[in-house]
Amino acid sequence: MKWGGGCEMTKVLLINGSPREKGNTYLALDEVAKTLGKQGIETEIAWIGKKPVRSCVACYGCSAKGDGHCVFNDDICNTMIDKLNAADGLVVGTPTYYGVPNGAVLSLLQRMFCAGAQTYGKPAAAVTVCRRGGATSAFQALQMPFQMVNMPLVTSQYWNIVYGREEGQATLDTEGMQTMRTLANNMAWMLKSLDRTQLPKREPWDPMHFIR
Repeated sequence: MKWGGGCEMTKVLLINGSPREKGNTYLALDEVAKTLGKQGIETEIAWIGKKPVRSCVACYGCSAKGDGHCVFNDDICNTMIDKLNAADGLVVGTPTYYGVPNGAVLSLLQRMFCAGAQTYGKPAAAVTVCRRGGATSAFQALQMPFQMVNMPLVTSQYWNIVYGREEGQATLDTEGMQTMRTLANNMAWMLKSLDRTQLPKREPWDPMHFIR
């Protein structure tokens, strides 16, 4: 993997956070992937599946191990960590459930980031899909973790939202599909422009709380 001018090949991981493997969330991510492919960027759409995904239990066993993986190895979390570590950018898509992202994909991201997945300087974007409403709040919730793990946010011409209820209807949202293509082109531009060898030096983390 190379970054910046003259890059040989970059790869973007797209996580499909829907229990429906080929539903509207997939179609939105596929539009991003196809556009990235036209820019010479490799992609992988990784589906979270239908099996249970553990929630983070704040045991901090991952910190004790220090290998960048969750101590619980009975679901897809560590596999997704490895995929993200091998990628240069990230796009996470989810359906909208009651105004928030699918709980499984939120649990997955929280554990990936807590365990120490390699995120620093990797561009990231959230994509939400809904029938009618709630997508903006789901989009905000899904995007917020990226800012805590030093991932530059990739913008588009609008919030990254696609509308559709029945499988296949997302393709009828012509503006939504255009938003996905714009997102992909902006991601490609960012990947080709950034130089990861020149990332800012980070200060040691100095955590505090407000209990005196």
